[in-house]
Amino acid sequence: MSKFQSVVLLTHSMSLAEKKAFRIRSSRNKAGADYIILYDVIEKNRELPTSSLLAEFLKARPGASIETTVKYLFELLLDTMLELKKEQDSFYFLFNKILKAKILYEKSLFDECFGLLDDIIEQAEKYENYYALLLASRLDLDYLLALNFPNLNEKTLLKKQFRLNEALKYVRKINEQSSLYENLKHRIVYKGYARSQKQKDELNDLVYSEISIVASQNLDNFEISKLHQLFQSNYLISVGDYQSALNSYIELNNLFEANKHLWSNPPVYYLHTLEGVLESLRSIHNYDGMTYFINQLKAIDSQSASFRINLTAIIYLYELFPFLDRGDFASSMSLMNLYKDTLFDKLFTLNRARQAELCLYTALIYFGNSEHHKAHKFLNQIILRGKNYFYLPLYRTIRLVNLMILYKLGDFDLIKYEIRSMKRDLLDAAKDYKIESFLFRFLSKQLPATTQKRERLLEKTLKEFTEIHQDVFEKQILRIFDFTAWVESLLRKVPLSDILKGRFYANSTAGNKG
Repeated sequence: MSKFQSVVLLTHSMSLAEKKAFRIRSSRNKAGADYIILYDVIEKNRELPTSSLLAEFLKARPGASIETTVKYLFELLLDTMLELKKEQDSFYFLFNKILKAKILYEKSLFDECFGLLDDIIEQAEKYENYYALLLASRLDLDYLLALNFPNLNEKTLLKKQFRLNEALKYVRKINEQSSLYENLKHRIVYKGYARSQKQKDELNDLVYSEISIVASQNLDNFEISKLHQLFQSNYLISVGDYQSALNSYIELNNLFEANKHLWSNPPVYYLHTLEGVLESLRSIHNYDGMTYFINQLKAIDSQSASFRINLTAIIYLYELFPFLDRGDFASSMSLMNLYKDTLFDKLFTLNRARQAELCLYTALIYFGNSEHHKAHKFLNQIILRGKNYFYLPLYRTIRLVNLMILYKLGDFDLIKYEIRSMKRDLLDAAKDYKIESFLFRFLSKQLPATTQKRERLLEKTLKEFTEIHQDVFEKQILRIFDFTAWVESLLRKVPLSDILKGRFYANSTAGNKG
């Protein structure tokens, strides 16, 4: 990604508060500065591709150095965002104070330096930020040593050293717990959920190590407790114990609720945790278990407008998925209409990943209701600005859904063109999916006319689908939308909603057992 593209994406990701802070900061400089004009061009032309934005800027400032302007604007945007974060997040707040303490020491303001370090250490302990605690404690000892320990007795020195060693122990324990959780997630991603006792036993080394770590440490620590619950819930899902996994997720939520003083403002990390929980529950088809966590999302309060709109989007999506996954497109449409004012009228204030996600699922709602032109029009908001969204993993899925829509519209020439384009793009991709290759073959041909030929194709196709559904990598794309259900509906000549409904209840029964 070029530096200019990075500036465009960074500008479009800004919250209202960040935009206001940038304007205030920019007002201190002379009007008409190149970087301000570039910012205005990007901000006021959100629909234009990056090449057109660049042309617009050069038209306004023909003699400007684009490289210098882009670099300066990028750094200024980051500085503005950092300045705001220092007031909202204890992590940024503490490390900013550490930098100030270093400056005070370098300027020989020793009393002020040590006073600030004492304050940092106290706040770091309060917020359980052991990395800040470790760094501040080390600076404290280094500076005392350099000044020959002024007015410091040995007992106090030992106390300071003990505190630093305790911080080191916590950091090591957190790292050990994180490593186990990372290894578990890696195995789930690359090997899938355990489907036999042998595969379950292969996870025992991680389980025993996790039990050993938990038994040897104090679970009053928030970060360690959080990682423990994440490990437990993901392990339980991977071996099929869904009810215990749900209980573990509830304990994780209770842990967050009991430690609100550790939340950032707005509570971004808590939101990410709840979204991860909901995504896990959806992936195992435990839709009943999702209700509790959706209600937890609704209970979150924040003054940040950008945070609230993102929160609304997540609530909407996870209220939608049970309807959409079971093919209840009428209820999906009704829910979408309820969110018109609070979400869809503000769609382009969201970050691009969320915009793409909402456009995709909206197109699927229209598609399921046989409003194919509306589905195509909505998805085109992403397709026609492809260069701005190409980097998103979801973009490939969007283009597959677009092929389905074009098939229903009967535009086979455009289908062939799109397939050729997608194949070229896949040459540069790290991995292509079997479902993509299948759809390319399937959509390149007309369905057989006779019932006998159709039945033979269905039998062959269902065998191929069995292999696709058993592939852990294919599940990553089928989780977003089950393309195999749509193909089956065409071959059987039954509504897509009927196929999805049958699979939904079969999966939900499996997802809620245990």
